[in-house]
Amino acid sequence: MSITTPTSGIRAVVFDFGGVLFDWSPLHVYQHLIANDAERLHFLTKVCSPEWNIQQDAGRSLAEGTELLVRQHPQHESLIRAFYDRWKEMLRGPLDDGVALLKELHAKQVPLFGLTNWSAETFPFARDNYDFLGVFQDIVVSGEEKCIKPDARIYQIALARYGRHLPDLKPGELVFIDDVKKNIEAAQALGWHGIHHVDAGQTRAQLKLLGLPL
Repeated sequence: MSITTPTSGIRAVVFDFGGVLFDWSPLHVYQHLIANDAERLHFLTKVCSPEWNIQQDAGRSLAEGTELLVRQHPQHESLIRAFYDRWKEMLRGPLDDGVALLKELHAKQVPLFGLTNWSAETFPFARDNYDFLGVFQDIVVSGEEKCIKPDARIYQIALARYGRHLPDLKPGELVFIDDVKKNIEAAQALGWHGIHHVDAGQTRAQLKLLGLPL
């Protein structure tokens, strides 16, 4: 069966992972460790914050990030160490609707790529335990590249990597699906098509408008 390029010129679909294909959240662990809602919110926004976690996604080692935070907040040492000691519990599993959309595109022979902000140390667990990741021709992992979305550099790295599979690939021939709006805006600024993922139904509808065979 030959691959049909949509009338829009889209040659491939690029998926973010967390919030699109995976249900990952520190709340899956800390709702059991910190009973008080306000205290838990404070801890996850001021101590083990998204800004801190993203630095591990950008290439800082889990050990370095953990020890840095323990020195800053020694009174919370056990809670801080739980973040990566129990990280696997934060990855609750696949988001079925997103994975179904991914598999449908794969069945229609649409080339698929991944672009995720994820620590190089924890991503192997996902790769080893979720077979659906095997449909991707290439996956760009921020921790391995030591740069993160929405930095323009990671999109440029991704385009070059994907181009090894699709010769002469242009930014406008990619559509990127991500649940974080600023990541979509960064891709669009570089000429990619972008879909801000809210739910699989809306994303499916937008892909169809771009001519994807759904």
